[in-house]
Amino acid sequence: MNPSMANATETKFGDPATRLAQTDCWTVLLRPKQPTLGSLVLICREPVQSFAQVSAQGYAELRDLVRRIEATLRDVVAYERINYLMLMMVDPDVHFHVIPRYDGSRRLGGVEFRDAGWPGPPALDAAVALDPAMSDALLARLRQAWLRCAG
Repeated sequence: MNPSMANATETKFGDPATRLAQTDCWTVLLRPKQPTLGSLVLICREPVQSFAQVSAQGYAELRDLVRRIEATLRDVVAYERINYLMLMMVDPDVHFHVIPRYDGSRRLGGVEFRDAGWPGPPALDAAVALDPAMSDALLARLRQAWLRCAG
C-alpha cells in the first residue's frame, strides 16, 4: 500500500476532491451520483480485491469508520436505515457504497433527493448527479458533522 497514491476506485470516485476522511487503510468519499442524500463510498486502500484479504488493521479501522459514518449521516441526513453495498463488479478494489435510506425526500440547495427505492432495495439508477457547487456544499456539511461526531 502506497499511502500517497490513490487506487483506481478512489480515483474513479473523485479522490481527493470528494474526500470526507482517510485512514491508513480506508478512504471515505462523497458519491458523485447520489441515490439518496449523503451517499458515500468507503474504499479500502490496501491492494486487495477480496473482503477476506483485508488486514487486521483494516478491519479494526473499519469498525471505527462505520460508527463515525453513521453518526455523521444521522446528523446531516436523519436517515431511517443505512445500506452498505459491496458490489465490486466494475471496480474490483474492496469498497462499499454507503446509502442512507429514508421514507420520502431530503433537500439540499433547492434540489430534492428522493429515496426512490424505499422501502425496498436502493434505486441506484435514480441518482442525482451532483454539480461542483452542490458537491462542495454537501461535503462542507458532512465535514462539519464529521468533526462534531469525533470520539
